[in-house]
Amino acid sequence: MTNRRRGFEEVSFEKRKDTKKVILPQRGTKSAAGYDFSTPLEVVIPAKSKKTIWSNIKAYMQDEEVLLIYTRSSIGIKKGLTLANGTGVIDADYYDNENNEGNIGICLVNNNDIDIVLEESERIAQGVFMPYLISDNGNSDVSRTGGIGSSTLAK
Repeated sequence: MTNRRRGFEEVSFEKRKDTKKVILPQRGTKSAAGYDFSTPLEVVIPAKSKKTIWSNIKAYMQDEEVLLIYTRSSIGIKKGLTLANGTGVIDADYYDNENNEGNIGICLVNNNDIDIVLEESERIAQGVFMPYLISDNGNSDVSRTGGIGSSTLAK
């Protein structure tokens, strides 16, 4: 990654899910902290259920940085959708992992009594790159070997 600090790339064609379309995240304004993630296809989320929307995007960043994923306020306030995990945490070593190449999935929960339709290209989440600190103890030297949920504590 010569001269690259952080950004987004398309997942390889073979590792894409649901659709082959890709919409790279962009900031909505020059002062926006978040990069908007859009759904690459129309999605229906049934009432009182959840649905994972695959972005077909991976994020690269420096060590000691993280990409935090939040729902856009318009999705939460206007449509009653929330992220299944509250806040998504994309670690630097999720990029190019062997299972899914770092494909970022956004799992939305429909808290309504009616189905919610998300239009193709609708902005659903935002990602914010942040630095983080390492403590003096409790650290790991284990390397990631897979995708979502694959990190484990060293034994």
